[in-house]
Amino acid sequence: MTDLHAFKAGAKNWIRSASLAAVVAMAAAFATPAQASSHVVLDATLNERVVMVPAISGGQRIQLETTIFTPPGNGPFPVLIMNHGKAMGSPRAQNRDRFLVVSREFVRRGYAVVVPMRKGFSKSTGDYADRGCNMTANGHIQAEDLFGTLNYLRGQSWADANRVVVAGQSYGGLTTMAFGTRNYPGVRGLINFAGGLKVHGGTCRWQDSLVQAFHSYGARSSVPSLWFYGENDGHFDHELAGRMHTAYTRAGGNARLVAFGPFKSDAHSMIGSRDGVRIWLPETERFLASIGMPSAPVIALADDNRFPATGYAEVDNLEAVPFLRDHGREQYRAFLSKTFPRAFAVSPTGAWSWAEEGDDPAAQALANCEKNSSQACHLYAVDNRVVWAPEPAAPVLADTAPATPGQSATQTGSGQQADGVTGR
Repeated sequence: MTDLHAFKAGAKNWIRSASLAAVVAMAAAFATPAQASSHVVLDATLNERVVMVPAISGGQRIQLETTIFTPPGNGPFPVLIMNHGKAMGSPRAQNRDRFLVVSREFVRRGYAVVVPMRKGFSKSTGDYADRGCNMTANGHIQAEDLFGTLNYLRGQSWADANRVVVAGQSYGGLTTMAFGTRNYPGVRGLINFAGGLKVHGGTCRWQDSLVQAFHSYGARSSVPSLWFYGENDGHFDHELAGRMHTAYTRAGGNARLVAFGPFKSDAHSMIGSRDGVRIWLPETERFLASIGMPSAPVIALADDNRFPATGYAEVDNLEAVPFLRDHGREQYRAFLSKTFPRAFAVSPTGAWSWAEEGDDPAAQALANCEKNSSQACHLYAVDNRVVWAPEPAAPVLADTAPATPGQSATQTGSGQQADGVTGR
């Protein structure tokens, strides 16, 4: 576990040490492309790339799997650093976050967007650490990784390290507000999308601990911040958000709370939805302008046309979907009730998967489907378009085919929201 006292001293040294230039040079020289996996999808319209950024966390040298989006040109561009939440389960198993909806809007406004996976998450090295119910310490431990990210940016010609906005969702929002206490040079504003950390089970009074954490952060931060919390957030409702905001501002913090109404089934996923843009973007544009950062669109981005309709069938024609047995066909019917963005994938083995919302439901549906299939999966439908076309002599399994290991509906099916939306 990271020692909080050591963190404070280390963070101070990172900012003020005379060897900062050497650290920046090291970051620029040794950041390497992340190893590709079979499901890495890069968005060419946003110049997306993935690098491993060197950092020091808890006194250890680590590498942070970092996604970078940049506008056309050489820069230097203002920068948005976007911090991810924590999904249920092992942090190591968590997928790389991309925040495509947010990233697209900021790239449209001329920003470079940087999304670091913190220590122990996804392919970042090191071990995840927390302090249990001590939310103040948890935020600081996670925020430590941002120093390596910012030092890396200072060595990049495309990044304007004097014009930086730091934002985060869920645990990433708590991380962002903890980082704000460092008053790091060049960071002009903070955006908190449903920030916090929820403890499941046990005797931890995590709500009170969160209020205490925000009071502590507010007493030590001079950076303006903008907060978003929804009425039906399954983690941090309006009552808790109001308590955290009051504690933060009474301690001296500068924060504006946008308490919006219900959003779909759970407002905690608002930031990952295209429908959420109408809630957060107008307020964010005003906030950016107020802190002297670019706020208006300056770049025209092409629409996402990766998956054009093939004309194979109407999207609501259940009988046209190949390979599915009875339960899979029932799940396709359920898929049709899901909100956009959404995707449904199938395999000749009878495997299937659907995903909705999130960074890239198409990639998520394919990845989930192939976990349970001995053959490649293919997208059948994306949003309201059928994108599948039959190959010559493609095998078709009858609905009455006997189930075999790895092929039964219960073993192959997975209906879920795309990873990176719910967090913890």
